[in-house]
Amino acid sequence: MQSINLTDHFLIAMPAMVDSYFSKSLVYIAEHNPRGALGVIVNRPIDMSLGTLLEKIDVPLQAEGFANLPVLFGGPVQTDRGFVLHRPVGQWQSTLVINQHVGLTSSRDILQAVARDGQPRDVMVTLGYAGWAAGQLEHELVQNAWLTVPAQLHILFDSPYEERLASALELLGVNLANLVDEAGHA
Repeated sequence: MQSINLTDHFLIAMPAMVDSYFSKSLVYIAEHNPRGALGVIVNRPIDMSLGTLLEKIDVPLQAEGFANLPVLFGGPVQTDRGFVLHRPVGQWQSTLVINQHVGLTSSRDILQAVARDGQPRDVMVTLGYAGWAAGQLEHELVQNAWLTVPAQLHILFDSPYEERLASALELLGVNLANLVDEAGHA
């Protein structure tokens, strides 16, 4: 298969996706290279708010407007670890720079800054991430498991989580109700 780079793209799970981790999921790809891919699911809230998470890790929340932010299930890998998708990129201890606007940070210092100063303002906190070994994502694409589309930041940071999947499909001109479970292979 021809080399592709899906960094800063959405993966949209096709209706036939039976894997319970990814069924009806929208994944934001933070890194894709010959060694594999890493992303976070951006439309699956868990039964925890950011305020509760910060309390559990002993980070006092002083900034307004973050307590009720939902924490999301980011994927089945390292589900006990937090990942913060954010803009702007900033300077944090452990950040994967995705593009000039967005980073994915796994160090505690970003949560402390959000709790204390309310910055960065645009954050999405996940527990866990999704990972693919070298060639695995490309194989899944050939098997019609995913649709792909370049990501739009307004969907990530401004759309309610329950609207993100449909909004990503709209970028392709597709309505979720029109997708079928089976796809042909050319």
